[in-house]
Amino acid sequence: MSGTAVAKKTSSDSDYRDLIRRLELALDASQMGVWEHNLARDELLWDAQMHRLYHTGRTARQVSSDAWQKAIHPEDMQKANADFERAITSRGRYDSQFRIVLPDGEIRHLRSRGHYYVNDTGEPSVIGAEWDITDDVVLHHALQTQKTQLEERARELADSYAEIEHAAQHDYLTGLPNRNFFDARLRTLQADGRYRSLAVMHLDLDRFKQINDSNGHAAGDHVLRVASSRIIGAAPTNAVAARTGGDEFVIVLTDFSSVEELERIARRMQKALSEPVTFGNDILRSGVSIGIGYTLDARPGANLLTESDVALYQAKRLGRNRIAFFDPVLKDELLARRTLSAELQGALERHEVVPHYQVQIDARTGTITGLEALVRWNHPVRGLLSPFEFLPIAQEAGLANTIDATVLDRVLEDRERWRENGICVPRIAVNVSATRLHDAELLAELERRNTDFHGIAFELVETIFLDESSDEILDRIRALRALGIDIEIDDFGSGHASLLGLVKIRPDRLKIDRNLVKDVVVSVEQRRVLKSIIQIAQALKVGVIAEGIETKQHAEALRRLGCDVFQGYHFGRPEPADAVARRLQPENTARIEKAAGR
Repeated sequence: MSGTAVAKKTSSDSDYRDLIRRLELALDASQMGVWEHNLARDELLWDAQMHRLYHTGRTARQVSSDAWQKAIHPEDMQKANADFERAITSRGRYDSQFRIVLPDGEIRHLRSRGHYYVNDTGEPSVIGAEWDITDDVVLHHALQTQKTQLEERARELADSYAEIEHAAQHDYLTGLPNRNFFDARLRTLQADGRYRSLAVMHLDLDRFKQINDSNGHAAGDHVLRVASSRIIGAAPTNAVAARTGGDEFVIVLTDFSSVEELERIARRMQKALSEPVTFGNDILRSGVSIGIGYTLDARPGANLLTESDVALYQAKRLGRNRIAFFDPVLKDELLARRTLSAELQGALERHEVVPHYQVQIDARTGTITGLEALVRWNHPVRGLLSPFEFLPIAQEAGLANTIDATVLDRVLEDRERWRENGICVPRIAVNVSATRLHDAELLAELERRNTDFHGIAFELVETIFLDESSDEILDRIRALRALGIDIEIDDFGSGHASLLGLVKIRPDRLKIDRNLVKDVVVSVEQRRVLKSIIQIAQALKVGVIAEGIETKQHAEALRRLGCDVFQGYHFGRPEPADAVARRLQPENTARIEKAAGR
């Protein structure tokens, strides 16, 4: 061999060794093991990396022909063998993924790829490579789990939204539409020129309070559910029935031919609701008083709901279990309301309308974190009147704004006096009507007070308007916040507020309606609804106040559900300013914390 040929061969050998060395380094860096299975001789060859993958502790090139079989996870054995046999049968590519069990019991995921070929001696073989993909499999599994959890969470949220939207339009106990739904329906029917005959029946269950007091709230709730079912059964198919609160129901009817037909429907309703109700071993007997306002000729300006309410008052005054139609004679009742309205005007001038304060308790610390200012009327003859006795009349008389302004002024005065006496004053929530919020002079009036509004919250008690909030109202709410005033929504879940309003307004806090809280200790369904409300509030970073906390069990149940603040008789009833001032003294706070379970 010439020198030139020897030199070329030496160079070629050097390049080959260099290529092999780089290939070995690349395989080592990738931690990829190489194997070869001679099918004719059933001989299995592994490189060093294959031994490291299988943790054999060996380095021998040739291994037992069943070394691979013994390492495969039993659950993956059938599939792994099938993949290998398919490659042999087709004399093509081999591709498989399986688990192996290491000598110490650890399970790893491997990927194996190879190709069928015939070697230089004509023997069929499969050569391939394997690498560990455990980290990729674990990551993929984690991502799939997270995706599944997110999809499930999305479904839960969608269900929660649907539940709350339904709750915003329906009474939670009976399933009937609520006052919000009914008011909207009545407005629609009155605006529809097709209906010349229109009536509203106002129903009040007789002896319901006695049933509640004697047999318990569970019995009362059962009576309400049975009553709602009987009302639906006795009402015409085109009627709309709703529960407006407590033991009161209203029905709107159309397309009736005469007053006599209305009376027949009312008698049928009365008969159905007078049937006894079985509750456990008890037989409960109730009845119903019905007031009816109607028009047969699309009477313009007819306030059928008010007329039915006046007629209902007449039915109850005549001895209950009666049916009464609105009649001009009943205008005396309206006159009495006007008299009370006039008295209310004078009461505002004489400072008889005052706030009473109810404490709000931090669910975690048990400390007083806020107060709600609730309006009361110190009537010179009738004594202390609750808002239910005069606010509807105030709204009819256009005095709602004046009452709101009066209460706010007294709250600011009380707060200043408390501060001067060294009392640390918590946040104070003041009820604000929808008419007050719509008042174009509201902001200018607040600015004229020239005071610090930080620590004052406006509680929107008539939030039906939220779904139709105009840009003007939203701008007004933003301006209120700029003054330092917090925004709260009252009675959430009672039908007075909706999710759309909640998202638009983004209040600082919402108050869960006391009717949802009442049975939280015993009702799994109510706990689910409350949990959904609280979760949505938390997602929107909105605080949650639960009112109607009457027992320690109520407080504990709401605390577990994630409620932030408690309010209710368990912690204290509404009290005059001087009584609250004493309660806010540091030496008197321990009793509150004890009531909160802290």
